[in-house]
Amino acid sequence: MSSFPETLTDRYRRFKHRIFFPNADQYEELATYGQNPEIMLISCCDSRVDPETIFNAMPGELFVVRNVANLIPPYETGGKFHGVSAGIEFAVLNLRVKHIVIMGHSGCGGIKAALDQSAAIQTEAMFISKWMSMLDDARLSVLSSHQTSTPEEKLEALEKEGVKTSLKNLRTFPFVSEREDKGKLNLHGAHFNIQKGSLSILNHSRGEYFPL
Repeated sequence: MSSFPETLTDRYRRFKHRIFFPNADQYEELATYGQNPEIMLISCCDSRVDPETIFNAMPGELFVVRNVANLIPPYETGGKFHGVSAGIEFAVLNLRVKHIVIMGHSGCGGIKAALDQSAAIQTEAMFISKWMSMLDDARLSVLSSHQTSTPEEKLEALEKEGVKTSLKNLRTFPFVSEREDKGKLNLHGAHFNIQKGSLSILNHSRGEYFPL
């Protein structure tokens, strides 16, 4: 049996002394009464984009689901396993969150794979190409509207378009659209630039991103 990573052991001990003990009462309250976050955040599993760090969140403040390229599949009840859909269902129906934020980011590997279809070339990639096929229409749209753009500009455009696609798919969930129509749930799109540390927010009416 392999040994537990020493790095994680050291970091856990650091957390216990620097974070847990000074906030023991808060952890006790969360353990006793459960979580009650008002915000669900769906982001990429990229190790450089940690929602709790970006938004300086304490435990219990954000309900986070992370996956490759922060994608949301359309609502459907077929198949067997629906991890993202289950997270959305729990957040909306059980936790009754007031906001769902979908956050894309710069230099996303999943989006790059979708843009140049590199995942489809890799025969060992059994899951990524299928997952990223959700952006097939968005990819064609970006390539058509950015014919003279640089590869970096095309990548950023698809990252932002991917957030819009996920928002569109999110609204296919009946319990999401129902609560949004009643004003009980607000949906948001965002894009984080890793190099600059900047956050852009999607303006729904204009379909454009503006810096926060």
